[in-house]
This record gives sequence, C-alpha cells and structure tokens, in this order.
Amino acid sequence: MITPDFKQQSIHGAVRYEVKVIKRTDSIYLNAHIDKLIDLYTSKGINYADDQHKIWITGEFEGGNTYNFYINYEVKPKQTLYFFGDQMWTQGQGKYTSYWLPSINDMTEKIEFDLSIPLPAEYVAISNGRLTDKEDDESISHWHFDMETPMSSYLVMIAVGKYDKQELNSSSGIPLENYYLKGDEAYIEPTYRYTKEIFDFLERKIGVPYPWPNYKQVPVRDFLYAGMENTTATVFSSAFVVDSIGFNDKNYVNVNAHELAHQWFGNYVTEVSAADHWLHEGFASYYALLAERELFGDDYYYWKLFNTAEQLRSRSDSGKGEALSNPKASSLTFYEKGTWALIALDELLGTFDFDRAIKAYLERYAFNNATLDDFFAVVAQVTGKDMTEFRKQWIDQSSFKSAWALDYLTQSEFIKSYLSLEALRKQPLKAKQSTLAAAIGSSNDYLGQEAVFQLSGESMNLSLPLYTAALADEQLLVRQAVAQSLSSIPFAIKSDFEELLGDESYVTQEMALYRLWSSFPQDRSKYLDRMASALGFKEMNIRQLWLTLAIVTPNYKQDQKREFIKELMSYATANYSFETRELALNYLTEIQIVNESVLLSLVDACVHPNWRFRSGARELLKRQMDNPLSVSNLKEILPALPLKQQQYLRSVLE
Repeated sequence: MITPDFKQQSIHGAVRYEVKVIKRTDSIYLNAHIDKLIDLYTSKGINYADDQHKIWITGEFEGGNTYNFYINYEVKPKQTLYFFGDQMWTQGQGKYTSYWLPSINDMTEKIEFDLSIPLPAEYVAISNGRLTDKEDDESISHWHFDMETPMSSYLVMIAVGKYDKQELNSSSGIPLENYYLKGDEAYIEPTYRYTKEIFDFLERKIGVPYPWPNYKQVPVRDFLYAGMENTTATVFSSAFVVDSIGFNDKNYVNVNAHELAHQWFGNYVTEVSAADHWLHEGFASYYALLAERELFGDDYYYWKLFNTAEQLRSRSDSGKGEALSNPKASSLTFYEKGTWALIALDELLGTFDFDRAIKAYLERYAFNNATLDDFFAVVAQVTGKDMTEFRKQWIDQSSFKSAWALDYLTQSEFIKSYLSLEALRKQPLKAKQSTLAAAIGSSNDYLGQEAVFQLSGESMNLSLPLYTAALADEQLLVRQAVAQSLSSIPFAIKSDFEELLGDESYVTQEMALYRLWSSFPQDRSKYLDRMASALGFKEMNIRQLWLTLAIVTPNYKQDQKREFIKELMSYATANYSFETRELALNYLTEIQIVNESVLLSLVDACVHPNWRFRSGARELLKRQMDNPLSVSNLKEILPALPLKQQQYLRSVLE
C-alpha cells in the first residue's frame, strides 16, 4: 500500500514481498532509498544497511521454498516520485523506483507488482495492470491494481490527480483509457487523436498481440521528458494536451506511437544493459514512424527521415558519430540512427522476412530480457542470413552510412524535388523565380516552405509577388515560413500579413503579432486590441507575448498596466507548469521587471527537477548578479527560502 501525503510531499509505504528461492542462500536484498524503516517483519534475521541503500534480509533460505517479508517505511523522495500542485507522478527511468518503493533496480529482475493506493475521494489513481477494486470509505477511496505478469521495477508507476477519462476499445478488444484533467473536455479529441488507429496499426504490423490486459495514458504537469512507457500505463507531458488549432503545431501522435511501441520493445522484452538500448529506443522510434506514415503519408515519412539523416550525417562528418552498441550514445543515436538501422535491416531482409524475425524475437523472449546477440541470433535463424556484416556496418560502426541513406531517400519523387530545389539556394532570385513560384503553388508544405526561406535577403521588388503568393497559399507551413522569415513587413503585403493573426496555428499567430507590432508602431494598439483574448497553447504563449507587448507599449491601457504586470508575474510562479513559467521568466527579465516576487520564482525554478528548465533559470539568475538591487533583494529573501533553495542561492551569491 502506497499512501501519499500531499502536504508533506512524502510517502508512507506498507509492502509485502513474496519471494520464491531458487537455490539455497543466506541473504536477500532490496534496493531502498528510504528515510525511515518503521518496521520489517520476517521469520528470518534482519539487517538494514542504510549506507548501501539496501535492505538486507539474512538467514537460511532453502531452495524451493517461498518466504514473505513485510516492510513498513516512510520516505520523502529525492527523485523519481514528484508532487506538483494537486498532482503526483512517478518516473522510474532506468533504475530509480527504489527512491519511493523498496525494489530491485536490475532490469533483469522481473517482479509482479500489485499496488493499493488510498486517496481523498476527489482524486483518481492510475497504476499498472487492472483496477480490480475501488473501495470508498467516507472521504477516502482505496484503489487496488493487479499486475498479472512480471516486469522490471523501473516500469512501476503511479499517477494521481483530479482526472476523468475517455474509454475506447482497440479492434482486438483491448480497453484504452485516455485520462484528462477535469475541465479539459475540449482537449480530449485533439490530444488523443488517432490513438485507436495507432494501436490497431502496431498490433497488425508487429504481428504479436498486445501483451497486457489494458492500456492507459495520463498527462501530468512538469514531466521530465516527453513520455514514459510504464507497463500498461504511459505518462506524458501535459504540454501535448492541445486543442484542434494546437494540434497543427505540436501534437501527441509521435510520442503516443513511440510509447505504445515500447509495450512490446522494452516492456514485453527488456534489454539486459545499456549496450542493448537500441532494442528499446530504436525499435520504438521505428514503429512510431511507420504509424505516422500510415496516418500522414509518404511525403511526411520521407521528410522526417531526410531531416534525421542530415543531423546524423553532420555529426558523423564532424567525427562525433556513435555506434548503436555504445552504452553511452546520445538519444539522437539510439532513436534516429536506430530507426535507420531497422530501415536498412528491412531493406536487406525484405519486409516479409523482417516481420517474421521481429515476431519470432518477441515470442522467444516474451516477459524476459534480451541482448543484441540474442536479437541477431533470432534474425539469422529465421532468415538463414549471416548478420555479421550488417552488425559491423550499422550497429558497431560509429559513422553514419549517409550515402546509403540518400539512395533510400531518393526513392521518393518528393525528396528528389526537394533536393533539386535546395540546390538552388545560392542562385540569384531572378534565375530561379519561376521555380520558386511553382514550389509555392505545389500544394506541398515542405517544397513551399523551402521556396519561401530562399527569399530571405533578396530584393523585395523581385520577392514581393512570391511572398504574396505564399500568404495566399492553403498550406499552413508555407504561410508560417513567411512569418518566420520576414522580420520587417513591407507595407505592400501588410493587409495579407495581418490575416496570419487568425491562422490555424498558435505558432504563426504569435510570430505574426510580434512582427506586426514591430513593423507598424502606429498600429500597435489595433493589433493588441485584436489579440486581447487570445491564449494559445496551454502555456499561454500568445497571452504572455500580448501581456509583454501591452506593458511596454506607451499609452496603451495605461490604467491596466499594473494588472498586466501582476498577471505576467503570476505565470512565473510554481502554480503553473514549467513551460508556462519559463516563458514568463524570460519575458519578465527581458523587460527588466525583476522585483522580489520575480526573484522568488526564479530561485525556485533553479532547483526544479526538469534539468532544461532548471538550467535556463540558473542562467537568468546569474545575469541578475550584475544588478546591485537584485543582489540586495536576493540576500534579503534568502533566510526565508526552503533549504534546497537556500543552498543553491548561497552558492551563487558566494
């Protein structure tokens, strides 16, 4: 039983482990980063080695016998389990579940975990496996989850919040539960768009039925990554919770498919060590891309591959290429080079034999662990082909096979057209004007976008007709390219450019507002009035830009500026997600509103669990060290700060 305390941000756990001993031993241990071991009961001797972050249970354990251990403990987790507002969630990436649940860190240790979670009645709990029972006792609900098959401990999860859910079923009958915060009903369809289609496609393509009883997805605020594929239950960042307009700019489709593919590649069959990480991330990325191809077509598929090939080629050419067998390789290597390796394997074997080999591999190592050697042994056995040279070229070689990738990409007529267009970048506009015009009118986002970007720095007399055509184009990315590339808007296309303020893209709307505000000072009030009610994404990108511009625009709603400042400052506080806070802190420091309240928010951000947000906040704080007033304010607020914030601020001030 896991009992969260939201006020103290701590966990009280009562755990029973049932262990079947295979052969005689004198000790059993559990990894445990706990603060207080209240009680541990077993018929055998007990020794708790705190310095090892382990609970050791010693005695004469006979092979073939089953033993029970009862552990009662308290912990205020330093990582892996997080409280944010009225949400709590776990992220056990790799081997860190033991920071909140005594367990075994090693991925080769497979355990069946069943969890019970008592919560105030207004909260909902999500965990692995089936919800077998929910008992309501006055103001407390007891949630009971049964995981029927064993898994690695890093895949154990809990998410708690004020959620509701959408219920679907796959074509094979698997229940699909899509969670959302109460009040977010308008975001359900765009956020979870294509979920059933993705699930059905992966089951069909992989050829092995989904190996678990159900599948759940839950968005949480301030998540450390895009998503995490816990067994039967994916946790993902609330930044992917979007409405229909937001879907056009950033959506959950790729993450949705990637994390679902992990239910087979990572959860059903788990790597032995980091040297085998390709078996997780390369496979999940590959099958996610295939799902996107099914949904969005060949041009989308080849465009994504073209861009990853360019990144990999650049790293490889600069001597920074990495082997897929390198346990310390980057995400770019494991995800994107891993995808290319599987494309190459499919090309080598033929899709029929490739699919047979994948199916055989999953069935051979079901609910178990596998290495690269294991995988290639299955491929060789199923297809009769020697995998030695393939492994040398794609798995163990650090350089990227860019020539092979180019040959593959140029199967696509679209990529051929794009490369021909790209080759014109250094030509004068007069020589390529008709070609760029054709690209803009081609009904292909990527060709039209490239054509617009080639107008940058060119004579406005020649480029103006092309910009006009691009603004009239139906393709969203083509119009967006105009907003991105034109820092100063010619008066001749002013009225056409103003239409971008109503485009079906929050990215385009945000850029258009700033470009127009900058280019036409005399019309700033008009643009601000028009966009006064626009919010944008969940992090309120348009609203925050609007507030910033309204604050710095002379004579605009002078009597409301104090309220505008107060609102923008509120978005920097811990009441909001880090994406919202990051925007607000950047805007506030840019317009030099850095009072005591902003400094408190900034110092708090400097110890946030998300390292990207934390790093950005620390850079902003360092810049304040040149301001004597800010330094004085920081020294004044220091004694009242929580301990962790005090420690960091002292290190900066010193």
